[in-house]
Amino acid sequence: MDLVPLLQALVAIDSTSTRSNAPVLDLLEREARTAGFETRRMGWTDAFGVAKGNLVCRRGPDVPGGLALVGHTDCVPFDPDWKDALRGEVRDGRVVGRGAADTKGFLAAALAAAARVRDHGGPLTILFTADEEVGCLGAKQLLAEGRIHPRHAIVGEPTSLTPVRAHKGYCAVEVELDGVEGHSAYPEVGASAIHGFGRLWPEIERIGEELRRETDAAFAPPYTTWNVGVIQGGKARNIIAGACRFTYEWRPLPGQDPRRALRLVEDACARLAAASGGRLSVKVAPLRTDAAAVTPPEAEVVRFLEAESGNRSTTVPFGTELPEVIGMGAEACVFGPGDIRVAHRTGEYVEVSELEKAAAILERAILRFA
Repeated sequence: MDLVPLLQALVAIDSTSTRSNAPVLDLLEREARTAGFETRRMGWTDAFGVAKGNLVCRRGPDVPGGLALVGHTDCVPFDPDWKDALRGEVRDGRVVGRGAADTKGFLAAALAAAARVRDHGGPLTILFTADEEVGCLGAKQLLAEGRIHPRHAIVGEPTSLTPVRAHKGYCAVEVELDGVEGHSAYPEVGASAIHGFGRLWPEIERIGEELRRETDAAFAPPYTTWNVGVIQGGKARNIIAGACRFTYEWRPLPGQDPRRALRLVEDACARLAAASGGRLSVKVAPLRTDAAAVTPPEAEVVRFLEAESGNRSTTVPFGTELPEVIGMGAEACVFGPGDIRVAHRTGEYVEVSELEKAAAILERAILRFA
């Protein structure tokens, strides 16, 4: 299948993270086998009972080393009003649709490049993963399995063909405060979980300020960022709130302990509960503690992608599957077609010219590293 029709076929499959990614793996497996790959699947059922899987495609000797091309198959949800989200229509030199940039464009480019280069001698692996958008869960499964050890790797993300050699980590925690409900006209009969959150908030801000003290000029912003992105609580305005729940996320710099902020949050919550005299209880549930990832600027794969793309390598503040791939022993870099600024938005697209250039660069990467 040609490059653009392949991408259109991938976009046509709804692989939102809440759904099974088996249908998109079916298409990718057919194309990979046509290109001479041996394939195997790694399946599991997620926390919501949905079947998920990784697809491992290998061509060449079954030995450590060589090149791995890594891309995730899941996408973020799209607005129901975006009626063309799964059409993959070509308009004004762009393929438009959910996942066109993040990251089905890379998946199509990787398969197209591999189909064009058959005689590469060494091992070539393409890894199609599940659930990157909700925690890099598929990549974590592959790392835990311990069977794949590439020497070099390219992790697909929409970087506008700019090599990304490092990014911050991603960590998150959910905090649940339980109080005592009662009539709001008699505050002494209850203990408001929302008011408890209000007393906790200055502590949360102080934690954020402490995290900002360390800086790294390679990143923008050059410090660990934090955010309370979700808060829920209470039943009615005249009821003392019996429960309040919020999420706290932070993005640590390279070299920082990703669990440091978690410990600070736990300590602050313990102090709040103790100060309430037992009327408030606080539960802290870690969601993710992913460390930052760094590949040195002088690494061979970074220099190669800089030379091929004409773009200097950079860093980004968001997370990818780079830490897991580095954990497999690879010298790795994030790279791919599409602009992150149009990903996760209605009207997401990838330029056809950029898609074709990505495939050509990946062809040469296969010849160089596989």
